[in-house]
Amino acid sequence: MLIPKKSYILGPGARVSEVRCVHCPAPRFEPSPRIMSQDPRLPFLVEAALEAGAVAARIYHGGFEVAVKADATPVTTADHAAEEVILRHLARHLPGIPVVAEEQAAAGIVPVTGREFFLVDPLDGTKEFINRSGDFTVNIALVSAGRPVLGVVYAPATGRLFAGDVMAGEAWRMQREPGATGSAPEPIRVRPVPAAGVTAVASRSHRTPETDAYLSRYAVAELTSVGSSLKFCLVAEGSADLYPRLGPTMEWDTAAGHAVLAAAGGTVAGPDGTPLAYGKPDFRNPWFVAAGPFEPLPLNTAKDPA
Repeated sequence: MLIPKKSYILGPGARVSEVRCVHCPAPRFEPSPRIMSQDPRLPFLVEAALEAGAVAARIYHGGFEVAVKADATPVTTADHAAEEVILRHLARHLPGIPVVAEEQAAAGIVPVTGREFFLVDPLDGTKEFINRSGDFTVNIALVSAGRPVLGVVYAPATGRLFAGDVMAGEAWRMQREPGATGSAPEPIRVRPVPAAGVTAVASRSHRTPETDAYLSRYAVAELTSVGSSLKFCLVAEGSADLYPRLGPTMEWDTAAGHAVLAAAGGTVAGPDGTPLAYGKPDFRNPWFVAAGPFEPLPLNTAKDPA
């Protein structure tokens, strides 16, 4: 596949260090393991994430160029290539549902959203991708009436895939490296808080003093720094209990992980304690806290720019 220069439309004011064409031969791609979701659309989201992840992994291991968008955040050839795969897959298998995708939105291409729409972050954790830490993910979510109801999070570098069907109350994880047959889906669930205290996860690249101040109000037994939407998934699978984000995020950053966590029995609450809502005019999130099966402490939102 040839990714032409005209694909890299970064929006007004963007600075491009160097973006070149990348030749991406068709990746080996195995159909997704059977997920017994009540919603027939979820397997298509899994397949789209796997296919996009295979393309991103090829670029990750081979070499890539980095550009800077108008908002001063980095973007790579993998972001664009993965997004093209997802958009093509959704248009072919689930037509008629609007898609809000990060790189298209950066270029000013935002469809009118209705009751249902997709949110796509083709490469969450771009800084981790650039630094080759492996903590980057492909994210696809279906939003209905302001809430994420289906979500897939795929980490191509490690082969970890998480999926959630909120209406069915079921979430799964599986191991699936690009181009290989992986493990069968395994159900996951949030855990009760251990007596020793909470295990908290925080952003590897975007941790703030406000986050540290919030965590100081808990008995924290362990604190782990992780990149991308994997933080939601660690809470969903019961490896962690709490993920506060007192810093800026966009809806496409959080929707898929939110769906996985909610399907596994967890919550993602905004400053007023209600579930984080989607479909806002600018798609910008307020501060939030994601948690397992307990009510997290309220956020001090005095400094929240949202």
